[in-house]
Order: sequence, then C-alpha cells, then structure tokens
Amino acid sequence: MTVETPPPHGGVFVDGRETDNRLTEQTKILFIGDIIGRPGRIAARELLPRIVGAHSPDCVIANGENAAGGFGITTDIARELHKLQIDVITSGNHVWDKKEIYDYLRDSRTLIRPANYPPGAPGRGETVFECASGAKVGVLNLIGRVFMDNLDCPFRAGREAVARLRETTPIILVDMHAEASSEKAALGHFLDGTVSAVIGTHTHVQTSDERLLANGAAFITDAGMTGATDSIIGMRKDEIITRFLTQLPVKFDVATKDVELQGVVVTVNNRDGRAVRIERIKQRVGE
Repeated sequence: MTVETPPPHGGVFVDGRETDNRLTEQTKILFIGDIIGRPGRIAARELLPRIVGAHSPDCVIANGENAAGGFGITTDIARELHKLQIDVITSGNHVWDKKEIYDYLRDSRTLIRPANYPPGAPGRGETVFECASGAKVGVLNLIGRVFMDNLDCPFRAGREAVARLRETTPIILVDMHAEASSEKAALGHFLDGTVSAVIGTHTHVQTSDERLLANGAAFITDAGMTGATDSIIGMRKDEIITRFLTQLPVKFDVATKDVELQGVVVTVNNRDGRAVRIERIKQRVGE
C-alpha cells in the first residue's frame, strides 16, 4: 500500500487490496455540483460546515472545473477547496482552461480529469482514497461525446477503469460530465451493478430524477451547480442573452446573486458497494 498526503477527512490514498477492520456498515458520500467561480467557492466555504453537520458524510467530492472565474481551475484554488474539507475534485472539458494546472494535474491524486481523454493528457482519471472511517472510495471521472468533443468512448473507458478500481474497493462513484441527459442515463445503466453511483455534471441544472437503479447504483442526471442561481447556468444573464441575440463573441462573467450549494448525498453499503439511498442537497447562502 502506498500512502500520500492524507485527504482532508483524515484518510489516506491507497493502492492494492489490503482490508481494513475499521470499516463501518455504510459510507456516506457528499457530492457537490459544479463550483462556479468565487460565488461558488464562497458558498462552499459558508455552507459546507452546516451540510457536513447535518449529514455527517465520510467524504466530500466536488466538481471544480469552473471554480476559477467560471472557466477552469488553478493550483491555488484547488488547494483552497481542499482546505474546505473536499477530499477529491473532479472536472471536465474546462479543466484545461488554465495552463498552470497541467503540472499540478500530473502529480495530483486529489484533482482528477476525465479518464477517456487520449493517452498523453496530463493527470489521472481515477483515484482511490481511504476515508477516516476506514472505507476505501474509488472516484472515476468520465466525459461524454454527444454535443461535445470527439474523445475516447466513455463506456469502454469506464468499464476498464471500474474493473481496475474494483480490485481495491467495491465503493465507486462516477462523475459523468456530459451534455446529453440520454448519454448520462445510458452510462448509469451500463455501469449499474459495478459501481455505487453515477452522478451527472456539466449542465449546471439540478435534476429531480435521483433514484436507485435496478442493480444498486445511485443515479442523478445532474447534481446541479454551486453558484449564483440568478443567472444563466452561473453566468450573467445579460451577456448570455446578448450572445443569443447577436451571435457575436461576448465575454461571459460569473453571476453573483442568489448563491446556492447543490449536490447529492449517497449512502453506500460497504460490503458490496450498492447504494441504499440518494438525497438531493440544495441550500442557499444566507438562509
């Protein structure tokens, strides 16, 4: 077993098949939807302690690909999010927007990028860490192809990655970063029975279809976003409308009003990795 810097919740990153007699019966995973710019980071800082206190998650995972001004993530911001007790940061197509993150990605086990980028892309698409409770949690990041870039197949890449992760743990959460709800649902059913949860991200609109699939995977089409809801998917309304009206290039700025933290809490059986519950989270700053 190799051990790196402990995740924020006091666990360790692991490789291998060692067992741990500290395991409890269930593990709770808090997943936070796409963090959008400074307002999203403020929401995480102000609301996470309250949500952690209410739900007592064993670990926290967040999509942070929009955390830097709405586009990309920087090294300093990644470290800032980890200080907020976020164990693993997932991402998507915007993870490459800030070039400085490339070196950080190459060495990091706490910030991952979609696994189905071709060989040569910096970073890793999966990680395993051990919660303070003793449960090992695998996290896999995938990206869709419908209405997005023509990348490697997320279904085949996901199946191969899940097989590797299951050598270490049956508890596996997948962040499926995709535009099309059909592609997210298809991946959920495709991996059902081999993972604990498939959580959709990217569209920044929280859906109300959270459910347990037939073979034990928790699923939601989109976990939502952590940012300003008085907006168009986190960005200023006037700029987006101008773009639609004129079809001209317009600089998009992060909106700042009515800021919420959105996401889900997934409860998993430690023995077989099957989810037993999924609950949507939606809390507003100042309430």
